[in-house]
Amino acid sequence: MVPLVLVATSAFAQGIKTLETGKTWSAYTVPEKGGLTCYLVGKPASSEPASLPRSQVDAMVSHRVSEKAYNVVTFNLGYAAKKDAKAELVIDGRKYALFIDNDAAWTASAATDKAVTEALAHGKSAVLKATSARGTATTDTYELAGFGQALKAIDTACKVKR
Repeated sequence: MVPLVLVATSAFAQGIKTLETGKTWSAYTVPEKGGLTCYLVGKPASSEPASLPRSQVDAMVSHRVSEKAYNVVTFNLGYAAKKDAKAELVIDGRKYALFIDNDAAWTASAATDKAVTEALAHGKSAVLKATSARGTATTDTYELAGFGQALKAIDTACKVKR
């Protein structure tokens, strides 16, 4: 799977269409071979430790029509993690285990992707905890106001029924 970050920085970038722009969450589509990719992205309200230099830190949910992959949850950590590292996502007290591949955290299955997406849509906050390859523990806190609206926008654009 090609990370959406690469899609956004590739030659396809001029094809990106903004569907919704909110305070924290924004929704977009990009045409790809075989159909649209619809995705939402949001930045954390806070990241700890604040002094840790990190590249792109955000959360995304995508629908990739050509791959028949829906509700794909990705957390970009902004750093390389240890091989076979795990991350923990807590949404309003409910815990989800994520695996880390290089610099992003993912769920292990399509069913978990869907469950996490639904929890994010109905939740108030999400906290992601992970550890860098150098052993630094990080905590990213996301406010979920506006997530449901951005999700509705990508669902409509990619014809996903909830």
